[in-house]
Parts: sequence; C-alpha cells; structure tokens
Amino acid sequence: MNYQGVFFDFDYTLGDSTAAIAEGYRLGFLALGLDPPTVEQVRHTVGLTLADGYALLTGEHDPERQETFCQSIQETVGVKASGEGRRLMIEGTVLFPGAEELLAALKDRGVRTAIVSTKPGATIRRIFEHRGRPELLDLVVGGDEVTHAKPNPQGVRLALERLGLRSEQVLFCGDTVIDAATAQAGGCGFCAVLNGTTKADAFDRFPCVHIAQDLYDLKSWLNV
Repeated sequence: MNYQGVFFDFDYTLGDSTAAIAEGYRLGFLALGLDPPTVEQVRHTVGLTLADGYALLTGEHDPERQETFCQSIQETVGVKASGEGRRLMIEGTVLFPGAEELLAALKDRGVRTAIVSTKPGATIRRIFEHRGRPELLDLVVGGDEVTHAKPNPQGVRLALERLGLRSEQVLFCGDTVIDAATAQAGGCGFCAVLNGTTKADAFDRFPCVHIAQDLYDLKSWLNV
C-alpha cells in the first residue's frame, strides 16, 4: 500500500448511528408540528447536514425552521443533550464489522488515520472513547470544526495540514457521492464503501480507485 494516510467519513462508512439520528429527527419534527419521518427516510439523509436533511424530507427551506430543527437535534441526541438521548448517540452507535481491525492494521503499518465528517467531532471522539479505542485515530475533523460542509474540501485540507500530508498521499473512504466529490475537490484518491444507502453505480461519474463491498473488502484491497 502506497498511501501515507487514510481518511474516512464516519456515518455509514465506519459506524452506524441510525437509532439515535432517527430519534432526533422524530423529536425535531414533532417540535415543529410535523409528522415524523420513517427510519428508512432518515437513513437517506445520513451524510447531509441537518439543515439539508430537513429540507430533503420536508421541502422546506425556511432558515428559521431549519435552525429550530437543528437545535432540537442537538438538544435531544446531539452535543447539547444529556441523559438517555445522549447515551443513545454514544453507546447506541455501532462500528461496522471490520472497522476496528482495519484502523488497527493501518496504525500498525504507520499509516495516519483520520475521520472527516459532518458529525460533530466531540461525538465521534466520545464514541471511540466509549469503545475504549481512541488510539485508533490520529485526528477527527467534525462538521462543527469547519465553516464549509462537504463536499467543500475544507475538512480534508485541514486534516492534511494537521497531519503533515499531501493530498496525493491520502486515500479518502466514504459511502456517498458527497464523499466522492469531497475527495475529488481535495485532490485525494477515493474509495467508495457500500455500507450505506448509495449504490455502486452512483459513483460512476467520479474517479474511484476501488469500490469496497464492506470494510473487510477494503482491508483486503489495501493489503493491511
């Protein structure tokens, strides 16, 4: 493997927070007097910002209602939450099969590992701390740590700068076309991981070095 760094999206690439996200959407919609979406509908918003997810499901683009929804999510299951909702996000998030093995193998090879996600950085760090494996990551750049969300490459460029890497040294792995566009804009190689709702043919218009069926496939392809 020639990469000096491998960056990952989080949701539906390395982990699954569907239960907590769906509960946050349910409560957020109820707070606005809306019928809650189904879990499957919520699944198709994962990877988007909360405001964009709300707009996708409702067709509403009123910034005040979007902000009310985003605040509700943060206060019920997000970084401003406490109690059961926050536990659901931290303790209820599962890592996909092969995630820990892949990250550990990369670290053993001296490859720098980072997550660049729309999910708040503190949430991702706590998820890995809860599992007792914070050492698997060199860096987390959350959506709250940048001013421009993916596919803007700001988060990728910040990770490159902090880890002292050049874009051509890095592979970015993600489950959506947003991740593919982010990698392309940031000058990194891209590997699609089919753990989410996006099908393989959706990546046809992007340069992909590999399309992995799961994280075991990715680990095998990377030969780590």
